[in-house]
Amino acid sequence: MAQVDAHLSTGLEGLDRVFAGLIPGDNLVWHVDSINEYLPFIGPYCRSARRLGQKLIYFRFAKHPPLVPDSAEAEVHRLRPEEGFESFLAQIHETIARTGRGGFYVFDCLSDLAVDWYSDQMLGNFFMLTCPYLYDMEAIAYFALLRTAHSAEATSAISETAQVLIDVSRHGGKIYIHPLKVQQRFTPTMYMLHEWDGGQFRPVSESGEIAEIVTRVPWRRMVAPALGIGTWDGTFLEAEEVLQAIADGNRHPQREREIFRRLARMAISRDDRVYRLVEEYMSLADLIEIGKRMIGTGLVGGKSVGMLLARAILRRHDERWEELLERHDSFFVGSDVFYTFLVRNGVWWVRQRQRDPAAFLDGAERARQDILRGTFPEPILRQFADMLDYFGQSPIIVRSSSLLEDNFGNAFAGKYESVFCANQGSRDRRLEDFLSAVRTIYASTMSRKALEYRAARGLLDRDEQMALLVMRVSGAVHGRLFYPHVAGVGFSFNPYVWSEQIDPEAGMLRLVFGLGTRAVNRADDDYTRVVALNAPDKRPEASSDEVRQFAQRKVDVLNLEANQLASTTFADVAAQSPALPVDVVASADEQALRDAAQSGRTAAPAWVLTFDRLLAGTPFVADMREMLAVLQRAYECPVDVEFTANFASPDGRSYRVNLVQCRPLPVKGRGPVEALADVPAADRLLECRGPVIGPGRVLNVQRFIYVVPAAYGQLPVRDRHAVARTIGRLTHLDGGAATTMLLGPGR
Repeated sequence: MAQVDAHLSTGLEGLDRVFAGLIPGDNLVWHVDSINEYLPFIGPYCRSARRLGQKLIYFRFAKHPPLVPDSAEAEVHRLRPEEGFESFLAQIHETIARTGRGGFYVFDCLSDLAVDWYSDQMLGNFFMLTCPYLYDMEAIAYFALLRTAHSAEATSAISETAQVLIDVSRHGGKIYIHPLKVQQRFTPTMYMLHEWDGGQFRPVSESGEIAEIVTRVPWRRMVAPALGIGTWDGTFLEAEEVLQAIADGNRHPQREREIFRRLARMAISRDDRVYRLVEEYMSLADLIEIGKRMIGTGLVGGKSVGMLLARAILRRHDERWEELLERHDSFFVGSDVFYTFLVRNGVWWVRQRQRDPAAFLDGAERARQDILRGTFPEPILRQFADMLDYFGQSPIIVRSSSLLEDNFGNAFAGKYESVFCANQGSRDRRLEDFLSAVRTIYASTMSRKALEYRAARGLLDRDEQMALLVMRVSGAVHGRLFYPHVAGVGFSFNPYVWSEQIDPEAGMLRLVFGLGTRAVNRADDDYTRVVALNAPDKRPEASSDEVRQFAQRKVDVLNLEANQLASTTFADVAAQSPALPVDVVASADEQALRDAAQSGRTAAPAWVLTFDRLLAGTPFVADMREMLAVLQRAYECPVDVEFTANFASPDGRSYRVNLVQCRPLPVKGRGPVEALADVPAADRLLECRGPVIGPGRVLNVQRFIYVVPAAYGQLPVRDRHAVARTIGRLTHLDGGAATTMLLGPGR
C-alpha cells in the first residue's frame, strides 16, 4: 500500500489533515457548481508546488478564465480539444512522459471537454486513460467537474478511477467541503462535511446544520436507465416539463392534474384516503423532489408518506414551521427494489404461499435466512453507494416503510425492524453495514409476529411491499457519542388522564433525553417523562422523591468509536458533553447533594432528568400542542408522531424540531359515555373514583376474578404459580367466550 508523503501538501495544512495527507499519485477531483468554487484551492496548491520545488504543469483548454496566475511560474500547455480526442489525449500523455516522476498538475474544468466532444462517455474515457498514468508517475493532479452537468457515463467512470473525490459548496458566504472518496487512508472525521474557517477545516457535526447546507445543492439520481428512458423516468421528465411550463406562465390545468395524479399513484400511495391528503397538501414540485431522491422505483411506503405529509401540512398551516422544523434530506428506497430482491434471491414463491391462511408460516424461517444472505443488483448497489457518499460519516437510520405501515387502520407498530447505522469507518465498511441493515428489514417481513399480524387483520392477500426510508439521524457529535438533546412521541389525544385538570383533547408527549428508542420501545428498565400538553406541570408522581425515583437514568446513543447503538447513563453522557445545556433538560439532584453533605464529602454535579425548564421556560409545549392539533385537523382523526429536538442556544429557547413520523392513531371508545343507572351499594363489587389511566369503556362482564392482595402476598412462590394456573383455567371456561374482569395485585 502506498504511504502518505509528509513533504507533499495541498498548500492548506487544515485540508491536508482532512485527507490525512497526500500520497504520490493522488488525483483529486473537485465537484463544484461553478469554477469560482475551484479557484480558492488552486492558489495554495500552486504555492505549495513552488515551495517544494515540484514542477507545476497547467493544461489550459477550457473557455473559462485561466486558473493558474502568471506568478505561479507554471509550465502552461494550451490545447484544442475540438480538434479531436486522440490528438488531445496524446499531447497530454506526451507532456506527462517528458515530465517524468512527480510533478503537480492543474487541469481546467473537465466539463468543457464534454461540450467540445458532445459526449459524456468520451469525458469518462479520457479520465480513465489519464488518471492511472498520473498515478503510475506518482504525480499530484487537480481536476474540476461541474456537479450536475453530466450523466452516469462520465461521473461513474471518474468516481471509480480517482483517488480523491471532494464536493465543494457555498452557503451563507462560507465554503464547505465534503470528501466523498479518499483511497488508502482514513480518519474518524474524514467523510464529514467540513467548514473552511480561516486556515482550518472544521467538521460540521450537528444534523440540522448539515442538512441545511447540503440540501441547497440539488440531488440528482446518479444512475441513468441502461436502455432508453423507460416509463418511470419518462413520467418524471414529463412532470418536470409541466412544472417548467407553469413557471413560464403556460398553464394547462387538466394536464397538471393528470400528471400529479399519475406521479402520486406511482410513487406515493394508492390509498384513496391518503391520496386525498396528498392532493390537498402537496404540490407537483414536492412529488418531483421525492422522485429525485428515490433509489429504484415503486412506492415510498406508509412511513415515508406520513413524514412527508406531516411536514407539508405544517408548512401549509403556517410558514414559521419552515424555520422551526429541522430540514430533512432523506432518501427513499422504492418498493419495487424489495420484490426484485426476492425474485433475484429465490424467495418469491415462499412469499406467494404466504397468501394462504392455512400455510402462511410454511418456509418463512428458511426464507428469512435466504434474505439475510441475499445480494443486490449492481445498479441498485451503485445507487446505495452514491447515497452513502452523500451522507458521508453522518449517522443514518434505515426505517421500514411498507405499503400498509402507518396507514389508516394498520400501524404495524413494532412488527418490522428499523436499524441505526453509526456509519463510521471506510467507504466499503459503511456500505456493507448499510446492506446488512437493508437485509435485516427485508427479513423482518418473514418474521412470525409480522405474518401473524397480517393474518389476524386479513391482510395476507394484500400487496405488502417493503419500501425503506433512509434518514440522517437528528443530533450532534459529543465526544465519541452522537445523540439528539430531546426525543419522544406525541399523541394528539391523551388517553392518560391522571388529574381532573388534564384535557385529553390537548394531547400528550412521552419525552426522553437522547435517541427516541426509549420513548418508542418503552424500555422496561427505565422511565420516560409523560407530559399532558394543557398541564405540563402536572406529573403522575405524587412527591419529589417519586419524581427522582421514576426519572430517566439510561440514555440511548450512537457510540461512534464502537460504531454501534449503545445505552449508557445520563451522568456519563453529561460528563462527555461539555457543551450540553444540561439545565434545560435536568434539575439538580438535591437529595444527592444533601446525602453528600451529611457524609462530609464533596459531591460531583448530580442531575435528575425532569425537563422542567424545557417545559416551563421555552415555547416547546405550545409548539408541540399546535403541531399535534394541526395534524389532527388535517387527518380528521387523532394522530401520533415521533420527533426530536435540538437546542441552538444555551437557554433552550432556540431549537429545531425534527418530525420523523406521523400516523393515524386509533382511539377506542373516545367520546362521552352514557351515564349508568345507580347501582345499590349492596350490589357493588368494585367502585373507583378519581384518576383513570387509559381510555374508559362500558362492557358487560360475565365473570369477575378477584385475587386478594393480602392473602396472595403471604403465599410462597410455588403456590403463586398455582394461583396463576387456576386463573388460566377459569378464563378458558366455556371456550374463553365470557368477558372476564381480573383484579389483583401488581400489573
